[in-house]
Amino acid sequence: MESATVLIITIAIFLIAITALSIYTSFGPPSKELNDPFEDHED
Repeated sequence: MESATVLIITIAIFLIAITALSIYTSFGPPSKELNDPFEDHED
């Protein structure tokens, strides 16, 4: 393969991995440990 194709595939895999990790952290089991700073400081 050409080096440009390998670079594009590497960047695409990296972006997909970051997106999947973000979705897992936001909506998966780790989301139970997240807190909402706006709820903590309501009047």
